Amino acid sequence: MQLTLAAGMNDQALDLVRAVLLITLKISLPILLAGVVVGLVVSIAQSVTSIQDQSLVFVPKMVVMLVVSIALIPWIVARLVAFTAEMFVLR
Repeated sequence: MQLTLAAGMNDQALDLVRAVLLITLKISLPILLAGVVVGLVVSIAQSVTSIQDQSLVFVPKMVVMLVVSIALIPWIVARLVAFTAEMFVLR
């Protein structure tokens, strides 16, 4: 009896960790993709123009990621609120 109860609790813990990792991935993916796209565009522009300044890649990438983060705040909050509500219902 003790082993089956512990196994059930382990399954719940694994499901919770899986859900947390998925929601983290879903929230961070648009921001990271924006950074990758800007980095790729700036790198191509640097290759074409033969400019090798490292700050030229860093600054636009950070600005775009900040703008995307600010633009997605309502969506991020809605996802986190829905996830939190689902966690309280599961108990």
